[in-house]
Amino acid sequence: MSLIQDAARVRENAHAPYSGFKVGAAIRTVEGHVHLGCNVENVAYPEGTCAEAGAIAAMIAAGDKRIAEVAVIADCPAPVPPCGGCRQKLAEFASGDVVVTMATTAGARLQMTVAELLPGAFDAGYMVNADKDAP
Repeated sequence: MSLIQDAARVRENAHAPYSGFKVGAAIRTVEGHVHLGCNVENVAYPEGTCAEAGAIAAMIAAGDKRIAEVAVIADCPAPVPPCGGCRQKLAEFASGDVVVTMATTAGARLQMTVAELLPGAFDAGYMVNADKDAP
């Protein structure tokens, strides 16, 4: 099964009762494991969770730390890139050359690298007291 297919499958579980905008994400780690996430809305919109953040949380919970590939899918006219917060999260756990495939349920595809999505990403190197285990 492809990452897009995995993302499409988990998208069906998204909880988007307010916007109706269901998103699914699949991450393949450098170890070859696949982790999935879907968006979860609540009535306080900023408190919801993006699909990419959910997949990253599942990855970390499973003990993986580095992303090798990302796929995101939504039902919209054109591929939608990750939000700014998710771009930063991806940049923290993936190298700049990692490919992010953005897809629509109608079959449109757009691929960009993490560096193209977030040039000049903030990283732990800027932190004075950075944890030695930070990615």
